[in-house]
Amino acid sequence: MAQTTEMAESPPTDADASRAEGPEATATEAETTVTVRCTGHVRTELGVYEFEYTFEGDTLRAFLDELFEDYPQLQDMLIAESESDATHSGWAPTPEELPGTWSKNPVGEQTIAYARILVNGHFNENENGFDTELEEGDRVALVYPFMFCC
Repeated sequence: MAQTTEMAESPPTDADASRAEGPEATATEAETTVTVRCTGHVRTELGVYEFEYTFEGDTLRAFLDELFEDYPQLQDMLIAESESDATHSGWAPTPEELPGTWSKNPVGEQTIAYARILVNGHFNENENGFDTELEEGDRVALVYPFMFCC
């Protein structure tokens, strides 16, 4: 779909063309444009820190599906394939009784250790996971910080 960057203009991809011309494109499917902000390794991989991204649908899941079609390397950088990919041995132990309601995204919808996806500054895990609804102009941050050790 349409994508513009503040740093550099990226050429349209084959996925952009197939979505625009494909018979599956219908007038009833909502189109949403969000601002994507990238940090750390994601920014290095894409070469930009911010760009507008238009996709069909209105959920984080629809956004990620289309984004990963255009940038398949991001899926490997951000999404955990197993429970062990989503956690790190350095996390603090979980108390027996947790206050309030705590739930975790299902396997396949979790980010790898240290990587996060935020919608308008809120972790998607604290919203509605990948089913979080997106509106025109929302901000989606793809965060995978650089980590240094001594």
